[in-house]
Amino acid sequence: MKISYKFFMASFFLLFIMACVSSVFAQSVEELLKQGDNYLDVNFDNSKATELYQKADKLSPNNWDVYWRLSRAYVYAAEQMPEKTDQQKDAQLAEYQKAYDYADKAVKLAPDKSVTYLRRAIANGKIALYKGVFSVASVVNAVKSDCEKAIGLGNGGNYTQALAHYVLARTNAKVSEKWAPARAVLGLGWADINKAITEYNIAIKLYPNFRMFYVDLAKAYIREDEYAKAKDMLRKAIASPKRDLNDDSQLAEAKTLLEQIKNE
Repeated sequence: MKISYKFFMASFFLLFIMACVSSVFAQSVEELLKQGDNYLDVNFDNSKATELYQKADKLSPNNWDVYWRLSRAYVYAAEQMPEKTDQQKDAQLAEYQKAYDYADKAVKLAPDKSVTYLRRAIANGKIALYKGVFSVASVVNAVKSDCEKAIGLGNGGNYTQALAHYVLARTNAKVSEKWAPARAVLGLGWADINKAITEYNIAIKLYPNFRMFYVDLAKAYIREDEYAKAKDMLRKAIASPKRDLNDDSQLAEAKTLLEQIKNE
């Protein structure tokens, strides 16, 4: 009876220690992600955020919540890289490819989460722009498919859903620049500027006061010679607070565009 009691107490103590370690471990990963998000979304420090996400990855390998954040961080890093020489452009593409790889892993680990598809769509979209949209039609179609999957799942909150609609809008806008019969041959006949405008407006309704939504919708309106609407969007972009790492450049672009169409 005494042996049984000692065994019971030892087992109970071991289980208690394991539970405590597991709890501390989970809190550590969660705290690292929280700190990383704060550096990126509040302080706009992508380098520090990436460092914290990488620490979380070491603590918790194969974690989809870590992977989509790393994908986002690598996209931001690539956007800030110089791209004047071929060597610089190749380095930038490599960063976008890393972003895609992390997002793809996240999709496979969490196929029921909108944010994983969204992040894969964004990384793939950057790769398509780099290589030339009309030379990689399959990649462009994958971007569209991932956006629609993210929207169909409908989770992740308003920002995630708004961004999915925005990326779908931007894809339609970019692809529809090419003559319809020519892109139809490539399997890209679905693109439409009016669809883009609709999707941009949905994104704004879901997540207002976000500069890049307004700026890109303004560009779509300019294409359609709807200058009054474009000016309204640009003024809203200028009035919006900084909420993204790239918002300074978005602000500058909004001011430039508004000056260019002031007499229209």
